[in-house]
Amino acid sequence: MQKEIPYKIYLDETELPREWLNLRAFMHEKPAPLLHPQTRRPMTKDELAEIFCDELAKQEADDTSPFIPIPQAVRDFYKMYRPAPLIRAYCLEKELNTPAKIYYKFEGNNTSGSHKLNSAIPQAYYAKAQGLKGVTTETGAGQWGTALAMACAYFKLDCKVFMVKVSYEQKPFRREVMRTYGATVTPSPSVTTAVGREILDRFPGTGGSLGCAISEAVETARSLDGYRYELGSVLNQVLLHQSVIGLESKTALDKYGEKADIIIGCAGGGSNLGGLIAPFMAQQLEGKAKYRFIAVEPASCPTLTRGKYAYDYCDTGKVCPLSKMYTLGSGFIPSASHAGGLRYHGLTSTLSALYNQGLMEARAVKQTEVFSAAEYFARVEGILPAPESAHAIRVAIDEALECKRTGERKTILFGLTGTGYFDMYAYEKFHDGKMQDFSPTDEELKASLAQLPKL
Repeated sequence: MQKEIPYKIYLDETELPREWLNLRAFMHEKPAPLLHPQTRRPMTKDELAEIFCDELAKQEADDTSPFIPIPQAVRDFYKMYRPAPLIRAYCLEKELNTPAKIYYKFEGNNTSGSHKLNSAIPQAYYAKAQGLKGVTTETGAGQWGTALAMACAYFKLDCKVFMVKVSYEQKPFRREVMRTYGATVTPSPSVTTAVGREILDRFPGTGGSLGCAISEAVETARSLDGYRYELGSVLNQVLLHQSVIGLESKTALDKYGEKADIIIGCAGGGSNLGGLIAPFMAQQLEGKAKYRFIAVEPASCPTLTRGKYAYDYCDTGKVCPLSKMYTLGSGFIPSASHAGGLRYHGLTSTLSALYNQGLMEARAVKQTEVFSAAEYFARVEGILPAPESAHAIRVAIDEALECKRTGERKTILFGLTGTGYFDMYAYEKFHDGKMQDFSPTDEELKASLAQLPKL
């Protein structure tokens, strides 16, 4: 039996957590290790350091330290916009006429417009501390690219961003914010990398995917002296940094004398969901509390609800490590839906393992239903949500209506990961009745999953 881990949230004078919570340390069944793409053996810390900064490689390999100190320089930056507010949705509760209490953790009160800055700052900090010249990365909807561009400007690092082509075209203003912070932004797939050219040959005219952009960013980092690759989701290091979301949420709920019954987050690569549930799931794994955790994904990219739990490449170009996760296949390119941050073929190995162990639920929703909930929320609560966040809103509303039907007085917590002010093209499509719902066929998924690596 696993030894119980002492659990306590340590705060500074501004009520910021002093430590990140490493959820893997609390898991009885650890996630399977990352495998080297060539040798197919577990990646060592030194091999991870060929791709990531040294300290990030160390964090990636750590599944035993329950808490990891947040560097003072990172906490100093966090103080610009944290603690982020935990808000009770009184107006939404009233409008729905539900006995449920609804809380949301709002991560959109910074210039990047999302939770992504929580990991961008420590990643840039560790790169600077290592003496690197710059970093490369990918971005889907643009929030992560914007956050890393901000962090690199702060620490005076070069930043090269490969932005998924469909988002590059749909969200030009997000692109310009990155350029304002000094980043170079390239639509992916591009002709600037070997893997980009190969993908364009195989899929002419493709709008790209996060898997494509990751491959290009990794290839570029490896070709430049003094550069490392940095990722905004999927990895353990990112979930670690994002645990500030859940730690602050739990601190606030404890202060209010509240306990969440249902915790809901949108699921792409898994960073915001993993960060939000971290302290609550840790408590549950320790047998100290019981919660319902719901991961919400787009029907156009149904990783958990229709994917397979298997080792797969983290990127389309197959240059990154293999991760055991729920996946649709690294070659799967989702339709051009408007929730760009959720268009990833897999889910972090940590959350995949928890889902496989029956500790989480998953729900796939159509984008017209998502935007209907987003519009409703904006009119009632006054915040225009990002399309990604609106997936969680959709299911939070559904759960609140279920409480209305049954008369149960549950407390619902969901993550409002960011604002949608750079997503007005998508809102325009919805309002004009031109938005379509996409869902891959069984045949398409079968063909993609047939290409999973044979181990």
